[in-house]
Amino acid sequence: MLLTLSGVLSPTDLEEARSLIGTLGWRDGTETAGGTARAVKRNQQADLTSRTGAQLRQLLKPKLERHPVIRAAAQPRQFSKLIISRTGEGGGYGHHVDNPFMGAGESRLRTDFSFTLFLSDPDTYDGGELEIELAGMTQSVKLPAGDLVLYPSTTLHRVAPVSDGMRLACVGWIESSVPDAAVREILFDLENLRSSLAGRLDLQSPEMLVLSKSISNLTRRFGQS
Repeated sequence: MLLTLSGVLSPTDLEEARSLIGTLGWRDGTETAGGTARAVKRNQQADLTSRTGAQLRQLLKPKLERHPVIRAAAQPRQFSKLIISRTGEGGGYGHHVDNPFMGAGESRLRTDFSFTLFLSDPDTYDGGELEIELAGMTQSVKLPAGDLVLYPSTTLHRVAPVSDGMRLACVGWIESSVPDAAVREILFDLENLRSSLAGRLDLQSPEMLVLSKSISNLTRRFGQS
C-alpha cells in the first residue's frame, strides 16, 4: 500500500518548521544507515538533541501521529524518532531496503511503514525524487511541501540524485499493531467505508453497528497490543 497525503502540514506549520530547521546543526547521514545503505547514502541529518530540535519534534510529531488516514492505513503501534534530512547538489540515497528493526530498548520497533514528509517546494530543487519499487514498476514521488508519502518498508527505494538546489524532508518509520499487511488493507477499506457511510447513516443504525463490530473484532483477532 502506497498513499500520498496532502496538507499534513499547513503553510503556518511549514513556515515554523523551516525557521527551526534553519538554526539546527547537521551531521553526516551515514551515521544512521545500515551496512549496505551506508555505501549509497549521501546526505546530511539534523541534530535534534538541542532545545530547537525538541521544539521541531513537538511541532511535527502530533501532525503525524494524529493524522486520521495514517492511523487508518498503518494502524500504528509505535512511531520511530523523526529524522530531518538535507540533500544538496550531488547528494542522494541509492537503492536500499530499510532495516527490519530500528532503535534499542523500549524504542525498538519493527519497520512496517516508511514515510517521507516533504519540506521543500518541488520547484526549488532538481532531482531528489523518491523512487519506490512496487510489483514490477517504479513509483516516482516528488510532492509539494507539507505533503507526505506512506509506503511499505519492505520495498527497495532510493532518493534520486539532486542536481540543483536543496531537498529537505522529514522521514520516519511506523510499527503497525496489525503485522499482516493483507489484514491492514482490509481494515483500511472498512475504515474508509465507515467514514463514507457516516455521512448517510445514523451511527446507531444496524449497518453502522455491525460494521464497527467487524472492524473491532478483526483488529482484536489480528492485532497486537
